[in-house]
Amino acid sequence: MKVSFPFRDPGISRLIVDKIHEVASELNHVKIMDFCGTHEWTITQYGIRSLMPKNVELVAGPGCPVCITPGYYVDVAIRLAIEGIRVFTFGDVYRLPGSSRDIPKNLEEAKSEGADVRIVYSVSDAIKLSKDGRESVFLAVGFETTAPATLGPICRGEVPRNMSFIVVHRLTPPITRYILENYPQSPIRGIIAPGHVSAIIGASEWEFVAKDYRISVVVSGFEPIDVLLSILEILRQIRDGRAELVNEYSRIVKWEGNLKAKEVMRSTCDVVDAGWRGIGFVPQSGLLLKRRYSDYDALTKYGIRELSEEAWEEDLPPGCKCAEVTLGMAKPTDCPLFKNVCTPERPYGPCMVSSEGTCLIWAKYGGDELLRGLREEIRYKG
Repeated sequence: MKVSFPFRDPGISRLIVDKIHEVASELNHVKIMDFCGTHEWTITQYGIRSLMPKNVELVAGPGCPVCITPGYYVDVAIRLAIEGIRVFTFGDVYRLPGSSRDIPKNLEEAKSEGADVRIVYSVSDAIKLSKDGRESVFLAVGFETTAPATLGPICRGEVPRNMSFIVVHRLTPPITRYILENYPQSPIRGIIAPGHVSAIIGASEWEFVAKDYRISVVVSGFEPIDVLLSILEILRQIRDGRAELVNEYSRIVKWEGNLKAKEVMRSTCDVVDAGWRGIGFVPQSGLLLKRRYSDYDALTKYGIRELSEEAWEEDLPPGCKCAEVTLGMAKPTDCPLFKNVCTPERPYGPCMVSSEGTCLIWAKYGGDELLRGLREEIRYKG
């Protein structure tokens, strides 16, 4: 097979891919999971899968916080908006489908029916707009990367009393542990850990993967060469019988992480069991505002029950395979709805909504296709 390298450093990239093939030739099947939507974008956009040996399988994990947000919280936001409360959120949540069939299916549809739904680029923008005194709610979705931006203004007393939050922030190491413990039928031998998240929580938070599960883990940057180096490191470790944590993204990620950001999360929230869309409740994987900040908790303020494990219901549309895709057990192309009923223009399932959603990435860039956007051509024979 002949492929072309679109990287800025094609010579180095070719050498790394050659080495990947060399090391992989000594191994059986190897399944490596990436835990970040941006990593999946890099792998797909640059056709990195097409450069891999046949025995090296790259699968996407739960790297999209929008995709795993339970539909229940979208339903809550929609109902509040319909009742006349202004709802703020980020653009990739705007078209995220809820679970109920009795109300508009998403915030975009609610807005089209007259509800006041605003897309903002930051929590600070929502705070500024909320100073007009109107009752406002921010639907806050994201992993550890965005949680400090939500919680910082709360602990600093910058949020007006007429504004509250539906906090749906989720934590990535717990879902990693959950997958490794609950899905042994789909064994993962290496993990590409998320760079953005790790810049907050620190590389050290991934040490448990190597120590507890004997699985190689590399905290990776997002350039194609970062991902290739991470794959090579994982394969070398497997070949040598090692399982270690390596911080490939050391130019950004520190061992201890961002101490100030972590203190903001610790001081404003308790860590609780939390729901993940299509998966269920995952132990100690969510953030809940502490009691002293309950005035800023929209569910408490408006007398809405918090989602509980007892009240959990299937929250994926019929036929949607987003859960299997999120868990690395299926590819988007395994879903009969993919690019059929479910398209980027008309998303049916949550994984087709966000720019970090695996299904959207595959639909736009072609998960199994060869390289796109060629910049330089250097031939490689695999």
